[in-house]
Amino acid sequence: MDAADTGNTENTENAAGNAADGAGGPDDSWGEVAPDAARRLLLAAVEAFAERGFHATTTRDIASRAGMSPAALYIHYRTKEELLYQISRVGHERSVRILTEAGNSAVSPADRLAAAVRAFVRWHAERHTTARVVQYELNALAEEHYAEIVALRRRSEEILRGILQDGVAAGDFTVPDVRGTALAVLSLCVDVARWFRSGGTRTPEEIGELYAGLVLRMAGAPAGPADGTAGGAGRGA
Repeated sequence: MDAADTGNTENTENAAGNAADGAGGPDDSWGEVAPDAARRLLLAAVEAFAERGFHATTTRDIASRAGMSPAALYIHYRTKEELLYQISRVGHERSVRILTEAGNSAVSPADRLAAAVRAFVRWHAERHTTARVVQYELNALAEEHYAEIVALRRRSEEILRGILQDGVAAGDFTVPDVRGTALAVLSLCVDVARWFRSGGTRTPEEIGELYAGLVLRMAGAPAGPADGTAGGAGRGA
């Protein structure tokens, strides 16, 4: 890396981080990425892919946003697709962790379902720039990478399906099609990343509460505190 690559590193990283992080503060999803230059490139790629789409983005675009030369990018990533794969992997692993931790944070199926949806939706709103890339650029992955990411997506579905099955078994939910309902819930949550914009009429926390209530009603759960959110999603922009 030459002197031009190291100049203004802090400003470049902050700018890329703010764009990639969306509505929230620093995202610890990227804490495992090292060295610093590799993390900067990932953040720059998130910003570029979200703005231009994977296919319209060049490696030069990414390197420029990271304050580095195009040649420096290949020190850390062999291809543009590898950048997308790393973003997708980190994002989907984060999704699985969010759903697992939230789903284990309560006892009753209704509370577990509400907690899982609330946390999942909040992440997609707070990190809407990252989440748009993670969720909507999947088809640009190479075959072997695509298969790995799809397996992680299925794990997310399994977590929600397990909560719904527990609720049906306990008599708390009325869900004739558990698998179809789990997919519908995931689609509802993921779509937040597409339309949410910072500074809208609702905060990520408010949207999370709203969606938790909507999903409980979808599952036929009795109305309760977790279901007492106001209706109407409002505009995110």
